[in-house]
Amino acid sequence: MKKHSIIFFLSIISLSLKAQIQKTVAWSYAAKQTSKTEAIVYLKATIDNGWHIYSSNQKEGGPVKTSFKFSLSNDYTLVGMLTEPKPVTRYEDVFEMDISYFEKSVIFQQRIKLKKILNKFMGDTGTSPVQALVKGSVEFMACTDKQCLPAETVTFSIPINLPKLL
Repeated sequence: MKKHSIIFFLSIISLSLKAQIQKTVAWSYAAKQTSKTEAIVYLKATIDNGWHIYSSNQKEGGPVKTSFKFSLSNDYTLVGMLTEPKPVTRYEDVFEMDISYFEKSVIFQQRIKLKKILNKFMGDTGTSPVQALVKGSVEFMACTDKQCLPAETVTFSIPINLPKLL
C-alpha cells in the first residue's frame, strides 16, 4: 500500500509540472536571397488562439516587447531596421497606455547585406554552394486577456544558401 501511495504522489507531481510548461508561440524561420549581395530573413511567430505577443515597437512602460538580437558575423551585416506588419493597438487600463500586439501569426523581416564568403576548401571545383548563417535570439512575452507567461528567449540559426562566389 505504501508503494502505491508513493507512486500516486509522484504521478501527481509530474502531472502538475507538465501542466506548468505552456508553449503558446511556435517560431519558424526562412531566408530569401534578393540579389547577389542582399537577402531578407523572415522570422514567423505562430500564436495559439486567445494568445498574443507584443510589437517590437511597443513603447517602454508596458509589457515586454518582442525583440531580436542578431549575432555579429563575418557572413552578413544588418541593413536598416527590423520591419513588422501593422499590429492591433488598444488602450490597456493595466498599463495606462496604448498596447500594440499580434494575434494568430506575424512575420518579422530583416534585410541583410551578404559579405563575400570565401571557400575554405582549396581543391573545390566551384560547383558547391556556400552557406551563410544568420544567428541570434528573440525575446517575447505571450499573454491572453487574463494572464501572461514569463518572457521567453528562443535562439535561431537561419541558413542562406549562396551560389559560389569564387
